[in-house]
Amino acid sequence: MYSNPFNSQLEEAIRKKFAFVDFDPNYGPRLFFDNSGGSLRLSSSVTERYTLDLLPDCPERYHARANDFNQLMDSTREEVLSTVLGAKSGSIITELTASQVFFNVVSVILENCQGTNVVTTNVEHPSAYDSLKMYAEKNDLDFRVAEANKETGFVDPESVAELVDDGTIVVSVISASNISGNIMDIKTIGKECKKKNSNIFFISDAVQHLPHGLVDVEDMDLDFLNFAPYKFFASRGLGIGYASERLSQLTHHKLNGKDSSVWELGSPAPAVFKSFLEVIDYVCWIGEHFINSRNRRELYIEGITKIAEKERYLLNLLLEGDAEIEGLRSMAGAKVFVDYADLTRRDLIVAMEIEGLDHTKAVARYQEKGVTVYERVNTSIYSKRIVESLGLTGAIRVSPLHVHTKDDIHQFLLITKDLIHQVQK
Repeated sequence: MYSNPFNSQLEEAIRKKFAFVDFDPNYGPRLFFDNSGGSLRLSSSVTERYTLDLLPDCPERYHARANDFNQLMDSTREEVLSTVLGAKSGSIITELTASQVFFNVVSVILENCQGTNVVTTNVEHPSAYDSLKMYAEKNDLDFRVAEANKETGFVDPESVAELVDDGTIVVSVISASNISGNIMDIKTIGKECKKKNSNIFFISDAVQHLPHGLVDVEDMDLDFLNFAPYKFFASRGLGIGYASERLSQLTHHKLNGKDSSVWELGSPAPAVFKSFLEVIDYVCWIGEHFINSRNRRELYIEGITKIAEKERYLLNLLLEGDAEIEGLRSMAGAKVFVDYADLTRRDLIVAMEIEGLDHTKAVARYQEKGVTVYERVNTSIYSKRIVESLGLTGAIRVSPLHVHTKDDIHQFLLITKDLIHQVQK
């Protein structure tokens, strides 16, 4: 059912485009399976940024190089809107981080709109949950939280919609869980909520999902969405948000002489725009191997779809194993949490544990064997609410990337089996 869409030649070409896929320059060979924390880097995304950063011109000038910078940034904004997000209108918001973008937009909505309550879920990233809670309390609004289904890991549309009424200002639902990889049914959630109140601002944190699957803000009828280029193969130093025309009409920080569609303040950094443009080009390059088109959105859709197919092939291998080794689902001593069977509704993340081994200690053991994974535990401010919402005290989060191979997954499973044997001695 789940097959690798990349032949061996394309798979190797993809791996060559990324830096340090299977080794750390200081620590030697390793598997980097913590791509939900910060992905492997597309090499050109970093080298092209470096080249531009060496140039001294300011975009707020009319020199030839300044004009080049402005054209680059304008084209990147347009590519993000139309190619990546499928937007036919709207604006781009940029900050240093995606979390800053989210806080910015939540403050704009709740400081400008009349109502009595806000609605979110208990599996949101802290930047979404905490910003809504902070500004709800500041503006004396009821803070309503829909609970995820502990068995499936999903937020059911009806559980969100039942909290919406005529006084609801904003509904915020994460696009995909950064613990389990579950992809939320954003489109249906939005439809059900807008049946109750058509005036809500519907927003989503897509930091986890965007590098692994297709997003269409028009089809999802979103007013706002954010993402982080550094989790999408690019450099740190930029957070990006989409703002609908309706959202941009609200009072927000901007210079008086600029249009309401402009959210950026000061002189932006052209190099970080170039860093993410390289990622868009890369996804379209994959698309070119499967379809003949000059339409960038079509190429992007094909590319990101093939990335998702490759990652589901790897996810199935990780869970089910093959003739050479059993997967995590059947491996004695390993346990997979919120293990939803339909992998088309999951990104490439597994939440697991090794029975009898503390999660933090297990991560250290993996590190000793050259595998980078991460623990999400309820002693962390970033994880406590989310893991407990799924009925857990913690989990080892395993998040490979589409650049990884069958051999990489085999290696991880063999190391996991070895760790289990050590614990059982």
